[in-house]
Amino acid sequence: MSRFTGSARSTNVQPGPQINDRPRPVPRVRAGGSLVAFAASAVVLLLLLIFILQNGQRTEVHFFGAQGQLQMGVALLLAAVFGVLLVTVQATVRRIIQLRLLTSRHRTTSYTTNTRPDPADTDPGTDVPEGRN
Repeated sequence: MSRFTGSARSTNVQPGPQINDRPRPVPRVRAGGSLVAFAASAVVLLLLLIFILQNGQRTEVHFFGAQGQLQMGVALLLAAVFGVLLVTVQATVRRIIQLRLLTSRHRTTSYTTNTRPDPADTDPGTDVPEGRN
């Protein structure tokens, strides 16, 4: 025996929950952001490929005694990548030094404010009143 009689959906019911007589907005998800990042990186890679293909003339490159011939686009792309790596290494080392200085300052201030007297430095009879020795 069926509990439902008639159609499953009536004609006056609107799909989805309503908030103040307005449809609830679609929630944002992380997959949408990663899809946008993926599309942007694909466009950048396409532009780099076009740049390399349009600058195909050979040029001679010298680097620390090594020499060879590369396409102009490849040589410029390699120079840009090495420049980005140098800046990244410099910024990372600078941040590491900054964090080490901050933690060493934090340690020295916490040691000076939270010091307790050493029990070996105190005289054992100082807490006993004078008349009760």
